[in-house]
Amino acid sequence: MLGPVLPADLAAASPAGDASRSTDWDTRWTERLTGRIRTCFDVPEVESAYGVWRATIWARQYEATLGIPARELSTVLVLRHNAIVLAMQQAFWDRYGLADVAKATHPLTGEPVRRNPALLGAADGVEAPYAGFALTAFLERGGVALACDLALQDLIALVSKADGVSAEVARERAIAGLVPGVILQPSGVFAVLYAQQAAQALYIRAS
Repeated sequence: MLGPVLPADLAAASPAGDASRSTDWDTRWTERLTGRIRTCFDVPEVESAYGVWRATIWARQYEATLGIPARELSTVLVLRHNAIVLAMQQAFWDRYGLADVAKATHPLTGEPVRRNPALLGAADGVEAPYAGFALTAFLERGGVALACDLALQDLIALVSKADGVSAEVARERAIAGLVPGVILQPSGVFAVLYAQQAAQALYIRAS
C-alpha cells in the first residue's frame, strides 16, 4: 500500500470496506497455471520492475539450462504493496504523477524514469533480451498477473484527491487504469496464498 512512498494522508486510507464488499472476484486464473513447474512471483516493491523481469528470466534459464520446454513452465506474478504502481498503464502514471510517487528508476541505467519501468520495451530503446521482460510481453506469452485490491486503495485515494471525485468514481478510474490483462484480487497476500494452495505453485519473493 505504498507505505512511505505515498503521502501520509493517503497511506492512512483504509481498504477494508471496498475489499470485503465484492463476492465476484475472478479466481479462475489458477486454471492457467499448468505444466510441470508452476511458480508464484511475489512483487511487493517497485525496485526498477526487477520483480517483473525475474518472472520471465527464471523460465528462460530453466529452458536453457535444464532443457524444460516453455509449455511445462507457468508463472503467476503478484503485484502488491508498493509495486501496485507497476500494474498501472502509462496514461495513469502520467495523469497522476506516479513517477514521483514511486521514485521509479530505469532497470538498465538506474536513472530516474517517468515511464512505468514494468512496461519499458523496444519502443523505449530497451534492447533484446530485456525488451521481452516487460509486463506486457509476459502477459502476451500467457503469464498470469494479479493486482492487490488493498494496495489499489492508495491509488483510489490519489485519484479522488487529484480529480475531486467520490471514492466510487475514483475506484472505477483506478480499475480502468490497470494494464489490460491484469486481474484484480482481494489482496496480494490472498493471491500469493491461493496460488500455492490451489495451483501448488512454488513461492518466490521477487522484490
